Amino acid sequence: MPSSTGHAVRAVLAVLLCAFAATPAAATARADSGTDWTARPAASGAATRTGDDGGRPYFYLEGPPGTVLQDRLAVTNPGRAPVTVRLRGADAYDAEDGESAVRGSKGSTGTGAWLRLAADRVTVPARTRAEVPLSVTVPTSAPPGDHPGAIVAESAGRSVGVRVHLRVSGPTLAALTVEDVTVSGRTIHYTLVNRGNAALAPRLAVSADGVFGTLLRREARTLPVELLPGQRAKLTEPWRDVPALDSVTVRLRVSAAGGAHSEATGSAVLVPWAPVTELTAGAHGDYRISLRSGTKVLAEQPWGVGRP
Repeated sequence: MPSSTGHAVRAVLAVLLCAFAATPAAATARADSGTDWTARPAASGAATRTGDDGGRPYFYLEGPPGTVLQDRLAVTNPGRAPVTVRLRGADAYDAEDGESAVRGSKGSTGTGAWLRLAADRVTVPARTRAEVPLSVTVPTSAPPGDHPGAIVAESAGRSVGVRVHLRVSGPTLAALTVEDVTVSGRTIHYTLVNRGNAALAPRLAVSADGVFGTLLRREARTLPVELLPGQRAKLTEPWRDVPALDSVTVRLRVSAAGGAHSEATGSAVLVPWAPVTELTAGAHGDYRISLRSGTKVLAEQPWGVGRP
């Protein structure tokens, strides 16, 4: 469990080096390339004593405004030559396609700006793990809720992002909307917007109705995206058996933990673009287009052709 304190943390310049067992010889070629290093949260004290790696895929830090939270980053080099890794903090955000991304070195104003590493560059000897202390100073003015960030580690043309999930104590609001529902071809397009201050794992239910009844029913399922506070994601839903000719209404219902929920609809008139008939030159007047299946008329549409 990361510790917290109410006063500033002194910069720690020393890097703790811990030897670890060598990897099998089968990985030698990859290790020698200098790109097989890893970066992840360091194991807790109990895990270190038992030989476990701790199993933390990301940092989770929580505290009220004005506190300092501490942890350690482990950089492991299984190769046979030293590796120098550059380190920096960054804000994390969701791109429009729902994928996670991080700010550049100058673009952070949240967790990335509040995070300090004991060293911004570490050289890890062969078959060694280096542990770099880090601290996050939560401003007294920081609003409650989730503030996503990351530690970016870079070396030998390779970049790794280690997620930092910072939650500032206080009231949290889960608010989610679904917007801009449209149908194009065999795809439903829509936008999800996180309007609260907590990260959300949205669930989506889809339905569609046409002139003759139900066309599509999909029960709620969790989407493979995490929507960060204030973020907007443009997503799609496949609809392979969309009708060729119909007037449809698509309804999307979204929900998330904390009581967040929203609903939106979109309408579309689906018309096949295949030519129905060919008129002779100069033909005009009122016509009626019919769509048939065998001898059965499925739909009819009036069509007026003016005099040339």
